[in-house]
Amino acid sequence: MRKIILLITCMFGVSVFSQIKVLKNESLVEIGKDNSVGLYKKEDKFTINYQDLNTSNLNTIRSFSFQNMDGDVSGLYKLIMDGFLTTPDENIILELPNDIIELHYEKNYGQPTVQFIQYINKNRKYVGKSQFLNKKQMEKVFGRVNGKSAMYEKPATMNHINGTKAGSSQASTAAPSSNGNSKNKKSKK
Repeated sequence: MRKIILLITCMFGVSVFSQIKVLKNESLVEIGKDNSVGLYKKEDKFTINYQDLNTSNLNTIRSFSFQNMDGDVSGLYKLIMDGFLTTPDENIILELPNDIIELHYEKNYGQPTVQFIQYINKNRKYVGKSQFLNKKQMEKVFGRVNGKSAMYEKPATMNHINGTKAGSSQASTAAPSSNGNSKNKKSKK
């Protein structure tokens, strides 16, 4: 009787453990972060995470993602930095595959700042807003301060920056490909 119970227990234990699979751990690389806004890379997909100030629960973290086609990350960075030099009259509207993003510029204490406004799933009912960031903070987010901006064109699996460059050797400073003329679009209020 003991042997039968022991055998059933062993078989039950083996069947429980056989349901667990080990998944491949895909790394998420932090490009830059300042306060509650950060830029991350996974393969050739870039994600900006931010704390949503538009909700009553301040622990809500939202994100939007896009592929780095034709240098979109560099183009987005250039678009944001150009807005600090000459503040646009209206919000700059960008259409991403899943979301609509507005770059809202405003002067805070005499200093130009930018805020991401996200229309989640392209629905104007669901809006997320990041904190306002100044030029230096945006440079941190895009990895210009820590030197990780070199990772825009490199695969995320590379461990060191000074190695040989894999992938495309061409760099582009074009505006985001989903909306090349986004400066000309005006938001409707």
